[in-house]
Amino acid sequence: MPLRQNDRASRLAASPDDVVQSSRARLLLACAIVGIILYVILDVVAQSLPPHYSPISQAESDLAVGPYGYVMTLNFINRGVLSLCFLFGLLLTTYAADTPGPRFRRGAYAFAIWSIGALLLAAFPTDVPSTPVSWHGAVHLLVAVLAFLGGAVGALYISLGMARSGAVARVRRVAVPLAALCVVLCVVELLGSSVAPGFFSRNGGLVERLFLGSVLLWVGAVSAMTITSPLKHVAAEPAGAPEP
Repeated sequence: MPLRQNDRASRLAASPDDVVQSSRARLLLACAIVGIILYVILDVVAQSLPPHYSPISQAESDLAVGPYGYVMTLNFINRGVLSLCFLFGLLLTTYAADTPGPRFRRGAYAFAIWSIGALLLAAFPTDVPSTPVSWHGAVHLLVAVLAFLGGAVGALYISLGMARSGAVARVRRVAVPLAALCVVLCVVELLGSSVAPGFFSRNGGLVERLFLGSVLLWVGAVSAMTITSPLKHVAAEPAGAPEP
């Protein structure tokens, strides 16, 4: 019995390298939280400046067009950077303790599309309503659709994959419901204009902001809970059925 207890303790003990890696991960996750706060501030500033686009009916991307469009452009960059900080921080936390399953890794790839997509949105301005469609506006729309899908699907797969990761398993109970909300709002955002065009012509901007807010809320909640979670090293153990 003592030998079994010592073996268990050795598997749960984190090595010095793991502790250093975990500290770096927590720094990245803290940067993600700071980035979310900055995102909200910049969004409010951009919304308050001319030409005063409607936050209810117009897309957030419209804020990047106009005399003060650089504020929203900076915010796109901020969203991409904070999302990458979150992604790398979460991966460092997970790999410091164990090896994540395939579902978690697929989610990470999808969320990388969300992150890189935000950076690309800054490079290709959108077309505001009642203006001709430009090539950069078309690119912006395509990137936005892919990024939105990446954010929603990535959040869901990462959250579901947390069940097999001892480092972030306790975060799952909060992450999964928030990720499900992201998916629902993403579906409404991408398909709603076809189902209820009149409603979306009046409220499309609000729906988009609710979706973006849900993803950032998921990022913030997962980051905060991961930062406060103790590092547990879990060595490979006999597993049951492989994860789908």
